Amino acid sequence: MNIIELIIRIAIGFIVLFTLTRMMGRKEISQMTFFNFVSAIAIGSVTANLVVNQNLSIHNGVIALIGWSLFTLIMDFIDIKSKKLRKIVTGDPVIVIKEGKIVEKAFHKTRLDLDSLNAMLRKQKIFSMADVDYAIFETDGKLSVMKKEDKKVLTKMDMNIPTISKVFPIPTEVISDGKILTKNLGNLNLNTDWLSQQLKQLNINSASEVFFGQIQTDGTLFVDKKKKD
Repeated sequence: MNIIELIIRIAIGFIVLFTLTRMMGRKEISQMTFFNFVSAIAIGSVTANLVVNQNLSIHNGVIALIGWSLFTLIMDFIDIKSKKLRKIVTGDPVIVIKEGKIVEKAFHKTRLDLDSLNAMLRKQKIFSMADVDYAIFETDGKLSVMKKEDKKVLTKMDMNIPTISKVFPIPTEVISDGKILTKNLGNLNLNTDWLSQQLKQLNINSASEVFFGQIQTDGTLFVDKKKKD
């Protein structure tokens, strides 16, 4: 295999793999179930062979990639439509802590150990197993936890504190490194005149003085000015 053929194989492998991954969606990356894991390994292996194995023609390599990806998409479609097949392909979530007590049988079923469980709890800022009411080991390997009632964080509703009404659904960036993001302003039904008025109220003459500007959900403008050298 000469260098030119190798470069062509690398380019084709990357383009085909990137395109097929986009088609298969975010689930293949975000939810690594048994099937997704096998599928990702197989597609990666086929791509690697396409690039470095000169005994595998580019034509056959691309067909193999497309074929496996189509099989993955079909299985994902069936997985959405059929609950019975979903259980076979992805399995069921397993309760590992129930009403504050560890379910030992679940540990054997999931091959989970206490050290791993404690590590998963710490990632959710839970350092004592005594604080947990229910813990469910999900099919993607993550742990969902429900704390005991007396260990839950107080909310504004619990303390009868009125919440601030939302004007916009999410905070939106409107100034980036001195440049106004007019498209984002338009999505909020706002314009540059409104933004200029808000900046003047903050004693800022121009958006060029702002490094980062963001409209909050309550309609206020958060601004981080550029640092002077």
